[in-house]
Amino acid sequence: MTDDSPAATAGLRDASGGRPRGGARKGGRLPVALVLPALIGLVFLLLPLVALLIRAPWRSMPDQLTSAAVWQALRLSLQTATLATAASLVFGVPLAWLLARTAFPGRRLVRALVTLPLVLPPVVGGVALLLALGRNGVVGRWLDSAFGITLPFTTSGVVVAETFVAMPFLVITVEGTLRAADARYEEAAATLGASRLTAFRRVTLPMIAPGVAAGAVLAWARALGEFGATITFAGSFPGRTQTMPLAVYLALQDDPAAAIALSLVLLAVSLAVLAGLRERWTGAL
Repeated sequence: MTDDSPAATAGLRDASGGRPRGGARKGGRLPVALVLPALIGLVFLLLPLVALLIRAPWRSMPDQLTSAAVWQALRLSLQTATLATAASLVFGVPLAWLLARTAFPGRRLVRALVTLPLVLPPVVGGVALLLALGRNGVVGRWLDSAFGITLPFTTSGVVVAETFVAMPFLVITVEGTLRAADARYEEAAATLGASRLTAFRRVTLPMIAPGVAAGAVLAWARALGEFGATITFAGSFPGRTQTMPLAVYLALQDDPAAAIALSLVLLAVSLAVLAGLRERWTGAL
């Protein structure tokens, strides 16, 4: 029999440092076979960032960051990333609910296809978008002839490309949150006469709000840093389709100092995203 007395419980907490079993353990000898590769991996990940800070043109940084081209690219990046995140929320949250709460034939295949853009090379995604939504694309031909809508090499094309690569981040995050949420609350709302839509809007959505917020932040960050699909599907036209990553790439060829300055801006935004993903949000991932 086990001793569940308060004294025994306190003793277990003291022995584990107040942490659950399986957590970080204090003291003891650190295995070199694990620590050495861990340190090498840490240095490998941090060295490029440190080099970026060391080689940054700090004296000319104000001039670099106040140029019209930088602000134009930054403003366009913020606008398109925000619009792409909004589109991901509108379509991604219902898609995540469908994958988490309903059973239908081929659900595993649908989930695999939804997450495919996560591992698909972005340039391939851009080519696929051209074949689907270009002027001679499968759907783009119809959009052009019926409505006069042309997406490639436009600001709307940037939003489409960013949504394509960013939405899977939101879907998998929200789906995981939905699977962790207790479905009995929705069932209770249904027994009280609420429709599935009302139960989702009044019960489910408030419960999964932290997960939705975390997914939205991740999608926004991914959209902000998108390069391959954007340059393939939308091109790089200043003021229209040239976002910050594209501006960094082009500046690296002619003005490395400007490229470093732009990279630091994106680095600062990434750090802000990590700071925004507080523990209560990341716990939903």
